[in-house]
Amino acid sequence: MDCCFRLLKRRGSRDPLFLTGVTFPPEYPASPETLVKLTVYDVRDKARDNSSFLGSATFSVSDLLRSKDDQLTLNLRSSDGVLAVGTVLVSRVNMGEMEEGDVDHITADVQQAQKCTLVCESSQATPNDKDNSPLTGAVFKNPVCKVYKFQTVDSKWMLVREQMEECTLSFSIPRQLLHLYIQEDMRRIQELRDLGELSPHWDNLRKEVIGRYGQVIAAYQETLAELNKITGPSFKPSCSKAQRYLEFIPINLHTQRMRVTCPRQTDAFYDVITVGAPAAHFQGFKGGGLQRLLSRHEAEKKSFSTAYQCIYYSPEHTAKAQEVLHSVGHLQPLISGLADQLLQAAQQHSMAGLREALKTLAGKTEQFVHALKDELVKSALLALHAAQPSYVTKNQNQTLPGHQGHSHQDHPSPSQRGQQGQSPPQNPGHSPGQPSATDSPVVVCNNVDGGSQTAPIREDGQTPLKRQDSIPCHKEYDEEEWDRVWADVAKSLNCVIAMVDKLQEQEPISNNQEQPIPKQVLADVITSHNPEGDWREQLCPLVVRLKECVAEVVVRARRAMTFVLLQEAACSIPQGLFLKQRRDVVFSQALAALACGFVMRLYAGMEDKGFLRQLHLVGLVAQFESLLSTYSEEIGMLEDMEVGISDLHRVAFKITQAKTDDPCDLQPVVIGRREHYTVEVPLPRLAFQMLPHEIKEGKALQVYPVLFNVGINEQQTIADRFGDISLQERINQRNFEILDSYYKSLSDKVPSECLPCFQTRTDLKDLLGTLGQNVVTKKRKNVEILWLAGTICRRLNGIRFTSCKSAKDRTSMSVTLEQCALLRDEHQLNKDYFIRALDCMRSRLTQGEVVCQWDSDPEAACSVAENKPASRHFYPIALLLVSSHLLVVWLILSLVFLLAKYQ
Repeated sequence: MDCCFRLLKRRGSRDPLFLTGVTFPPEYPASPETLVKLTVYDVRDKARDNSSFLGSATFSVSDLLRSKDDQLTLNLRSSDGVLAVGTVLVSRVNMGEMEEGDVDHITADVQQAQKCTLVCESSQATPNDKDNSPLTGAVFKNPVCKVYKFQTVDSKWMLVREQMEECTLSFSIPRQLLHLYIQEDMRRIQELRDLGELSPHWDNLRKEVIGRYGQVIAAYQETLAELNKITGPSFKPSCSKAQRYLEFIPINLHTQRMRVTCPRQTDAFYDVITVGAPAAHFQGFKGGGLQRLLSRHEAEKKSFSTAYQCIYYSPEHTAKAQEVLHSVGHLQPLISGLADQLLQAAQQHSMAGLREALKTLAGKTEQFVHALKDELVKSALLALHAAQPSYVTKNQNQTLPGHQGHSHQDHPSPSQRGQQGQSPPQNPGHSPGQPSATDSPVVVCNNVDGGSQTAPIREDGQTPLKRQDSIPCHKEYDEEEWDRVWADVAKSLNCVIAMVDKLQEQEPISNNQEQPIPKQVLADVITSHNPEGDWREQLCPLVVRLKECVAEVVVRARRAMTFVLLQEAACSIPQGLFLKQRRDVVFSQALAALACGFVMRLYAGMEDKGFLRQLHLVGLVAQFESLLSTYSEEIGMLEDMEVGISDLHRVAFKITQAKTDDPCDLQPVVIGRREHYTVEVPLPRLAFQMLPHEIKEGKALQVYPVLFNVGINEQQTIADRFGDISLQERINQRNFEILDSYYKSLSDKVPSECLPCFQTRTDLKDLLGTLGQNVVTKKRKNVEILWLAGTICRRLNGIRFTSCKSAKDRTSMSVTLEQCALLRDEHQLNKDYFIRALDCMRSRLTQGEVVCQWDSDPEAACSVAENKPASRHFYPIALLLVSSHLLVVWLILSLVFLLAKYQ
């Protein structure tokens, strides 16, 4: 087996001694007979791979195992094997649990170890690594590992292991979202076609909207086809952020875990997910980001609604229309299925099953009726009727005396009523139990409000109910039409309840009797008390009527809400669909990162009962740390990121049992629509059985994303002095309120014993108070906000994310600084080793290695390795240039003012 060592030489140093190391990967297991050949190079220019051969040496594994103190001193020989050119020390490092005396055998030369504390590095995980189980291998892959040793304040030694991995969700989540986007838009096109015949004006708008949706679908299908062709690394490097087909993929999404092993202490690990800012990098930021574009577009929609002769609907009304569409589409099959269960229980003459099915049916039907109890549905039906050709033709040919037509002006939307000083009614104008004047006297149940009145029933058990037609086209639409149809659902349900009550009265045996009744005796009793026939025969007409009423309401409500969305889309052409595409792109990147963090946190906490209890009682906080500046195009990135992180509130997680333990069956699955997505995380059967009952039952698990931003580079210095930082201040203030609200909810539901313990025992309430003070304090580059937010997140069992433009320079500096601070505060890192540990992690940075090997940006990578941002040298020059430009502008303006004054 060949091993190659490249000794990196520090600038200004003649001593090339550095510790390095190798591990035997699982596919090449080592045995005592294994021969290892070491080849050593002197690297003069790492970026250009400029190196020269020094020498080589060969030894066997058995030689190392039999050596004293597990160490070998070998002579490096020239290429011809004759001349000795130096020596190399080979030492065996135990990567398992450390005993108090084991650290003395890590290296024989403490002075040499102080020059660089790296003792092992590998691009493969070791076979006995606790962090690489089959569970994590399904989602995380290609680990890059580094191991260091540092001295503590009591002169002991700790082992610190850094491990970075790719995440397969970088591509799988966006692919699934694209599928869902395409399916949702195709359903919307079909719903628009199902509106039926419309007047020429509305029909033209419908065709235009359908054409726009078709363009979006074609673009998404093309992108999805290109993504399905991609093989190779499981992440997108920053050099690919300008590629159109990769715009849905997050930039440089990686997981970073630091595991600390100290004498007489339990191993501790600290996780962080690094990712480039979720933003539409391909589309650019000339007009700003999503937050600014959406605000501007919302203001312009009112003028567009006038130009297109549409009713203006606010985002709240549009969201309500989408919610109604989803509710009726979800509840109708449930009600139909429960109605069939009711009939099945009646056929079996099971009174207990009948009551149980009726209870569930009544609950879902009431939920269905409540979802439609909104003035928006009625006003939309009136607007849809006014958009039909028959209504337009009738108004053009004749005017009925004393009648007020149902035009858009006669029936303004709820938002327009608010503008006119009228508050929209909260309930329909007529009580559901109050029949309208146009109804024929066919309703037999009038106990809509849940009363105990029993409906008259014919001898055959059927009720003389008459099904109404759809919205009339050849007569004036009655405003009470929707009230009647909407109330018929509740009336039909009450008829079913009344019949079940009647059947219960026919039951001859008390419910408290415990002895079973023979079937023949029960049949004789029922026949003697019920000469009209079987229970199912009596219930069937009423149940069929209930299902028909529900179906009729669904058709009307779906058409009405689709017409609302048609007007919203018509007023948004073409900017609205463009913004929707941009929002889809940003959300896709943000959800991929969130799913990666949730899975990583779940895998790490499978044996923590306190964490699992917190997970299903309250949920988790996901803290996104952003280092973007509020200057130039990064303002647009931050505006995109703000909307993308905020949209994550629409996401819930659900844990399921995997079909098999195959890695393909352990991939998370996304279901839902744009207004609400659910990420199902499958676990192997044994791991799934360890979960609390509530989680195994499929309870939705909430995640509360918060975003804190503090710009730290030289561009932020310019923004602090000459620009506007109100966006950053508003983001921090708003998300602090969300974090504080989460903490209050957590304190009420979860005991403090469920939260992790730390050496620094500062009270969480005090930390939140300090964070709140820093958020409102006017201070440039107040990184204390980030420190406090990160500390609070870890103490709340949360998920940590760190982002900058590309998740390279600034992200790497932040992660390494946080890791060294944790070693100092939680593991008593010797103060003399703090800077040394920081230098070592940054010079041999895990994140820097990713940049050097995979990101094709050697200049930036070398700047990270040398412990400085890539553009730090340019800060004084940039500031000087800006100042000189401002001075020139001031002189020109002064000259113009003087010339104008004397003229």
